[in-house]
Amino acid sequence: MRTKADILRMIEEEDVEFIRLQFTDILGNLKNIAITPNQLERAMEDMYPIKAEGVFGEEYFYPGTLYLHPDYDTFVILPWRPQQEKVAKLVCDVRTADGKCFPFSPRRILKNVLEKSSAQGYTFMVNPECEFFLFHTDDNGLPTTISHDRAGYMDVGPVDFGENARRDIVLMLEKMDFDVLSSHHENAPAQHEVDFGEREALKCADDIQTFRFAVRSVAKRFGLYATFMPKPKTEDAGAGMHTNFVLMKDGKNIFRNPDGGISDIAYEFVAGIMHHAKALSAISNPIVNSYKRLLGGYGAPSEIGWSERNDNAMVTIDTSFGDVKVKIRTPDGASNPYLLMAAVISAGLDGVENHMSAGVDIDESEDGVEILPGNLKIAIDAFAEDKCLREALGDEFINIYNEIKNNEWDEYMKSVSEWELDRYLTRM
Repeated sequence: MRTKADILRMIEEEDVEFIRLQFTDILGNLKNIAITPNQLERAMEDMYPIKAEGVFGEEYFYPGTLYLHPDYDTFVILPWRPQQEKVAKLVCDVRTADGKCFPFSPRRILKNVLEKSSAQGYTFMVNPECEFFLFHTDDNGLPTTISHDRAGYMDVGPVDFGENARRDIVLMLEKMDFDVLSSHHENAPAQHEVDFGEREALKCADDIQTFRFAVRSVAKRFGLYATFMPKPKTEDAGAGMHTNFVLMKDGKNIFRNPDGGISDIAYEFVAGIMHHAKALSAISNPIVNSYKRLLGGYGAPSEIGWSERNDNAMVTIDTSFGDVKVKIRTPDGASNPYLLMAAVISAGLDGVENHMSAGVDIDESEDGVEILPGNLKIAIDAFAEDKCLREALGDEFINIYNEIKNNEWDEYMKSVSEWELDRYLTRM
């Protein structure tokens, strides 16, 4: 555990001139305010004030100022920034004026869930498989969906045009103490994947936010734009964020039996995820575009079921390397990692606590398999009614989140698309 003195010493020794105080808003957007070392000690003692709209957006009013409280263990120097007069970052918790935790902060919500599971003796280890696209920018530096890349799954250079950018991304991550397992080109042109090793859930959520920040920053140095949009091109595969969970107790993976097989607890955890699948989709697939990926084939999940090998299943149980992990395959890069982990853990533990049955592998099922929500509206309606997730994330938070998402859906439904014009304008 780092102390205030540790941070101040590192800043002086490393010639750090700017510190980004970072936090995540309700929708998963990374936000920050930059300060100089002269202001950091004040931020450590008294916390740093911000407007509440930084967490909620401008349409929601919170009566009072919110404050950023740095988590000293998250201090990292950003290696893609100048190495003289360096820039560092600290992930912050959001608090109220009296120093209490702000209940609508996504990071706080995850901490609440983890504290509850820790009281039961559980620790969650998580590792994500993060996919993204690298597209060209236009003459004004604005993003496009254009790429000259025509590489496919695990292709190499020179056909893989993003190889050098991906290499630099990995090198930058390792300088920030990421445990990068692998990186490669994915199925679609301009699509890439970076996987990193297991971390405790809170640390992993912090890392995902730092990862996205790093990817976008490094891509810009190559004249590219990195996007985590789930389905930017109709004709190509979408980008997901498969997320692997391991449930630990007394230092052991309890998804794994002593003989190496899959434990009953693993099946119960999977059953909980499946039971809450439609509501979970509002968090794992939080934007209108998310559902274009889930409906579009290309190996994306579409069925509420589990399997050891079938890509259509929303959950797979991975037994490779002699270990057992539960992989939820629905999440995409638009998801808020703090809310994602809080929701999945809560749903899975509901299955464990109530000894739910996962049924059989969808490849062996003779019954019809239920389908994941086909659009955001179905998901947010299910989310509003889910008692388990309401208890875990908080009634008021869910009401605010659903209002934001219902407004987003209404805007989408009111807009007239090019598809509609092409199909109907000359026929009607």
